Amino acid sequence: MDRRKFMAAAGAAATAAQAAPGKLALDGGKPVRDKPLKAGYWGTQFYDEKERAELLEVLETRSPFRWYGPGGTPKKVLQFEKEFAARMGAKYALGVTSGTAALQVALAALEIGPGDEVILPAWTWHSCFNTIVLAGALPVCAEIDESFNIDPSDIERRITPRTKLIMAVHLQGNPADLDRILAVARSHKLRVLEDCAQSVGASYKGKPLGSIGDVGIYSLQLNKTITAGEGGAVVTNDPVLYERASRFHDLGGLRAPHQDAVGKQQLDWFIGANYRMNEFTGGVLLAQTRKLDKVVDAVRANAQRVYEGIRDLPGIKFRRRYDPAGELGSGVFIDFGGKQRRDRFLAAMKAENITAAGPGGSVILPTLPHIMAKRTLHPAWPSFNTPRGKAIRYGPETCPRTIDIHGRFGGVPMDPKFTRADLDDIIAAIRKVYPEVVRA
Repeated sequence: MDRRKFMAAAGAAATAAQAAPGKLALDGGKPVRDKPLKAGYWGTQFYDEKERAELLEVLETRSPFRWYGPGGTPKKVLQFEKEFAARMGAKYALGVTSGTAALQVALAALEIGPGDEVILPAWTWHSCFNTIVLAGALPVCAEIDESFNIDPSDIERRITPRTKLIMAVHLQGNPADLDRILAVARSHKLRVLEDCAQSVGASYKGKPLGSIGDVGIYSLQLNKTITAGEGGAVVTNDPVLYERASRFHDLGGLRAPHQDAVGKQQLDWFIGANYRMNEFTGGVLLAQTRKLDKVVDAVRANAQRVYEGIRDLPGIKFRRRYDPAGELGSGVFIDFGGKQRRDRFLAAMKAENITAAGPGGSVILPTLPHIMAKRTLHPAWPSFNTPRGKAIRYGPETCPRTIDIHGRFGGVPMDPKFTRADLDDIIAAIRKVYPEVVRA
């Protein structure tokens, strides 16, 4: 451990040791804080003259469309793609309109379509499930493990002759167990899509998330590490996947800059969509990408201080982390063994004026009424009209372990702008509340 980390850990431990438990505010005691503490929107907190200058340049050139305009050839999105690819350790990056669009583009690049099955975690965001169905394919939900990510041990039994892809979603800043996921994929000759929407800037064993599987996607929406309000990106090291993604996102054609990137084109026109990023978005994301490491370093350091400040609590069990150094640090989560204790912890922390929550940012997909009913945008949509599609079942009974894990973990969301005093209050509140909750 270097000196800075040692001093941070020592300071956190000293703060924790000085914190007297006291009576819970929930039971009439004095709260740790006078005013509520809540994490904010990370990327927007770093907006400054850099983003302003990028936007003003687009306004002054009157060229907000990424391919041409009266002010000459626009370059914001193209430069964002180059710098984002370099930061994510990928050969190619493609800017798109949202994380959902990035998923749809990635699935098109991987040629996922009618008759194919895609394995995804039972607990993830709507976009993962929706884009599979919109591709005409069939979503197959696997259980999560205590990392909140897809459980590699549950993937194998979900594989059928129709399985084509594993969607490894890195949820709430925590890398999934990619070693085991990739091993399963290789043994069955399956592709792996990394969904890094909630983990932009995180890594796995020294490699940026998104650069390890066949293709990676990112969301750059307001709730994400860096943001332009909306926006997304697709990365890959495969020139054919990149060309196919580029074509699909732009009506089936291939523009000169993307053709230059792949060298000789290997595909021809096909039916595509329009998910082109505009220059305003590209400019903001270019400025934000240059600040990504600053954001990540700050939130990681804050999370680490909290971990160190509560690590010695008797019997404490944290969320599973397959690569603690690569975790983003979005939140510090604790296993309370059951929903009743977890919910009391959340209520008690709120009374101490510290925001706490269960796992968030996703939903337990198989339990949603429209998914159990297999409602699509048209009665003849192919996904659920095949014998296999009609046979597959969703519902709470298909993911009991996911429901259990989701119900027994609670934690405190982190923020890159939390002060030392904020972090000490978080540590003090957990040290005050946790023993009382687990003793109950």
